[in-house]
Amino acid sequence: MRGLSRSSLVEVEERFNAVAGTADLGTLCDELFAIADLLDREHSLRRALSDPAKPAELRARTMRALLSGKVSEAAVATAEAAAAAKWSSGIDLPDALERLGVVAAAAEAEGTGTLDEVEDELFRFGRVMAANPLLRRALANNSAPEEAKRQLLRDLLGGKTAPTSVRLISQVAVHPRGRSLESGLEEFGLLVAQQRQRLVAVVRSAVELTEQQKQRLATWLSTSYGRDVHLNVEVDPRVIGGFSVRIGDEIIDTTIVGRIEEVRRRLAG
Repeated sequence: MRGLSRSSLVEVEERFNAVAGTADLGTLCDELFAIADLLDREHSLRRALSDPAKPAELRARTMRALLSGKVSEAAVATAEAAAAAKWSSGIDLPDALERLGVVAAAAEAEGTGTLDEVEDELFRFGRVMAANPLLRRALANNSAPEEAKRQLLRDLLGGKTAPTSVRLISQVAVHPRGRSLESGLEEFGLLVAQQRQRLVAVVRSAVELTEQQKQRLATWLSTSYGRDVHLNVEVDPRVIGGFSVRIGDEIIDTTIVGRIEEVRRRLAG
């Protein structure tokens, strides 16, 4: 997500947490995505609902009047709180609602015991797409009908991946909101990982790591960072010896290639 005001986001998250406990989380996710998409399309509506010159109470009432009877009360209450919050930019309003849609999806996955599966599937689909230019072009085609993209994803993923994964991948593909497909999947993956306050480590290795190696690496990283770490392992034949780990902007490179590059930089510097 773009740089959302933390204080405003906390206010909306508090309202979301208060109403999400009794909601159907899958439905709530879909509804928050739909509201965010509506605000992306209707620029004048988005401006009216995020205009800081208008009283927060008026913005909240307008949002409730717009949505009442069309979506669940949990979605109305969350959107109402988002409209009342103070954002630095109008686009922050749909950004916040989409973010909470992902949080609802992650909570649903945690409740069904599929959170690890969803994290892995978001990562793997990004790699599949990167390796398949035809698929990437089909999903990135802005002129393709939305339903055609959804049907393509249902055909590819239906029955093979968790329903939450299909929901999140479809949102990124059908409503990229200015993001590349890869960055959208990575963004959603990070939000899903935060459901258990875990870091995501992207590991590149020339060969597939054994489960024992993954466990040792995850334990070492968790100890080093003081938080649980989820591993996304990418097999890359270009890696020569060792492996590299990326956590956010930090890279731990034990590969021979990485060491050679480090020597080159020192010689050049």
